[in-house]
Amino acid sequence: MTIDSQAEAFLEMLAAERGAAGNTLAAYRADLEGFAAFLGGRCALHMADSVSLSAYLASLSDAGMSARTQARRLSALRQFYLFLLREGLRADNPAAELAMPRLPKALPKYLSESEVDALLQAAREMKGVPGLKMVAGLEILYSTGLRVSELLALPAQALSTDAAVLLVKGKGGKERMIPLSDTAKAAAGELRAAVKAGRPARHLFPGRDGHKAMTRQGFALLLKQVALKAGIDPARLSPHVLRHSFASHLLARGADLRSLQKLLGHSDISTTEIYTHVLVERLEKLVRANHPLAR
Repeated sequence: MTIDSQAEAFLEMLAAERGAAGNTLAAYRADLEGFAAFLGGRCALHMADSVSLSAYLASLSDAGMSARTQARRLSALRQFYLFLLREGLRADNPAAELAMPRLPKALPKYLSESEVDALLQAAREMKGVPGLKMVAGLEILYSTGLRVSELLALPAQALSTDAAVLLVKGKGGKERMIPLSDTAKAAAGELRAAVKAGRPARHLFPGRDGHKAMTRQGFALLLKQVALKAGIDPARLSPHVLRHSFASHLLARGADLRSLQKLLGHSDISTTEIYTHVLVERLEKLVRANHPLAR
């Protein structure tokens, strides 16, 4: 189902003013098209009321859609109608008062430190440029907590200087500085040298043709191969799991949430608080090891 011109203007605003990535825009478009399809021409998308929205959410629940997906679709619609309200195209936001579906608390999946070591060892045993890509990718992701999109967007000369930090442009165009490890810089240097020996590329992680960056799907596929070599279930591993591992291991070794928030590029501390389970585990071990009544 196609969306109307007001919805197109909303997507253009997300791209121009918030720097939304292509995948984010595609997700918003799909959510808007889903509601437009539900309306079925009975009402224009930008004119829908709260009754129609409530009926739409009920239909998603009846279809067995997860609470998380329902919440994402409602959030997209709230932002769309808020945009119309601010632009003077509506006098209200019909989605504002609708209750969000109750989401189950999900702990982030992460690897143990020994599993990360096993992954790195398996990557070092891979041959050629694919192996170098995996070593560099694992070293950088695990030592910086970058998102995979941020990793694959790195230019060819990234990590090539003596700089102790990496300047990264993340979601919404926000920049943050991340400390660099010597092993990550060394791995990036080996990959860069191997790529230069073949076909010069614009990105540190080039795709097949050398002109564009490696795709997330291509990187994820290599990661699954490394997982198998390391004896780790590939279903447990993704680039985001490495980001979770970075955060969880830092907290377990004494980092504070505010510092972690800056390193991960979270705009809100509440997003970083999903890792507090690690703090709770650490405190429990501290009490068991040191409190007189725990002996």
